[in-house]
Amino acid sequence: MNRFFVFIGALVCSITSIHAAEPVADKPNIVFFLVDDLGQRDLGCYGSTFYETPHLDRLAKEGMLFTDAYAACPVCSPTRASILTGQWPQRTGITDYIGAPLRPNDWKRNTKQLPAPYSDRLDLSSPTLAKSLKGAGYATFFAGKWHLGPEGWWPEDQGFDINRGGIDRGGPYGGNKYFSPYGNPRLSDGPEGEHLPDRLATETASFIEANKDRPFLAYFSFYSVHTPLMAREDLKTKYEDKRKRLGLEEKWGREFERDVRLVQDHAVYAAMVEAMDQAVGKVLTKLDELGLRDNTLVIFTSDNGGLSTSEGWPTSNSPLRGGKGWLYEGGIREPLLIRWPTRIQPGSVNTTPVSSPDFLPTLLEVAGAQPEENQILDGSSLVPLFRGETMPKRSLYWHYPHYGNQGGAPGAAMRHENWKLIEWFEDGRTELFDLSKDIGEQVDLAGQEPVKAAQMLQELRMWQKGVGAKHSIPNPAYDPSKPNGRAAKRPDPQSKR
Repeated sequence: MNRFFVFIGALVCSITSIHAAEPVADKPNIVFFLVDDLGQRDLGCYGSTFYETPHLDRLAKEGMLFTDAYAACPVCSPTRASILTGQWPQRTGITDYIGAPLRPNDWKRNTKQLPAPYSDRLDLSSPTLAKSLKGAGYATFFAGKWHLGPEGWWPEDQGFDINRGGIDRGGPYGGNKYFSPYGNPRLSDGPEGEHLPDRLATETASFIEANKDRPFLAYFSFYSVHTPLMAREDLKTKYEDKRKRLGLEEKWGREFERDVRLVQDHAVYAAMVEAMDQAVGKVLTKLDELGLRDNTLVIFTSDNGGLSTSEGWPTSNSPLRGGKGWLYEGGIREPLLIRWPTRIQPGSVNTTPVSSPDFLPTLLEVAGAQPEENQILDGSSLVPLFRGETMPKRSLYWHYPHYGNQGGAPGAAMRHENWKLIEWFEDGRTELFDLSKDIGEQVDLAGQEPVKAAQMLQELRMWQKGVGAKHSIPNPAYDPSKPNGRAAKRPDPQSKR
């Protein structure tokens, strides 16, 4: 992983504003890439030496790379709602992945707590990015994973003019999954064997071309790299050969009851990452072909950390701890690349902590759009960072009163400057880490810094109250003599990987 730090050292420079040679149009185009389950360390520009992501590495060199960007939740649906609304998930009511048991009475696992209730759809009255930009004259397009409610609550009901593939499912679970036929009611089947990420890229590129003469929002929300773990055979073979050539061997650690992968060596997952990168490249190439690059703001990010403790154990987030479903950095710290050639200095690296709710106010400012009347915005615009300025110091928060599928437990967290506090609801235990010295969260300082821990916990409590956070409660049926449902068996080392 040293390559990441070499990259940062080479690129750290004064982040100054860049003046366009010609005036920029009042309403720049916006392309937003959201990848499912992609860990921060899954890109070459963030340090991966096994996965190959040349298009995204180039995007990083042409724009701004954020070192401390976060998802609003360690699982998908809450983060997705947060991006679209500019609000913490607790305000939207979507605090777990949609499809988990909705109410405490629905819970059947033997756990110490009963998870809090949550909403299984984004309310149709919610202000969304697409609604606001559509009102400002933008053509709006959605491709890929939605996972924010049943039919009637799909992208076309939330401000998007066009929907290609966005339905209730959390993965490509219809038809032949990642290959056509897709069995998706919002995406017609292509030729047999057509690859889903490439098809969605084609749809996005076609929309861009059709709307090249007006401002547009192209929101490309990948199903990749979520399970099922499936890849093109050519790319899978490439990475099987690469793994052998590099002599990579599996290495495992422990995260409570779960094994955690510590080495990136999963050939199928690597192939999925590269196919995702190629799809991004196809869309960026279309912008170049149409002469739209300079007047297009491109954002690339993920919805939670990489999957490292469950469901195939496909990636490693090391040196970050844990992964998807956990409140440790591996579960919430994300890749974030932003390119806007006339406004952002190429090769910039920004260390400001930012989070999912920041995207909507950023894009409203960029587009000259106004939030709806009485709209609550929890995020802050990132535009000052584009100009080389700083943002006021603030805290970031998480509240996840659920048990995911990856071994994590109900808890909450906050980050203020370099301090990170985690509270675990099962036993009220708190952990405190200094991320400037301990990015792997190995040294709990709560006992050494009780005043700091108490202050942060008090602030976290105030925030929870302010956003109406719901809490998990003790499970009266919990039997400590039985398995707790948080353990899982990792794949056999000889199994297909």
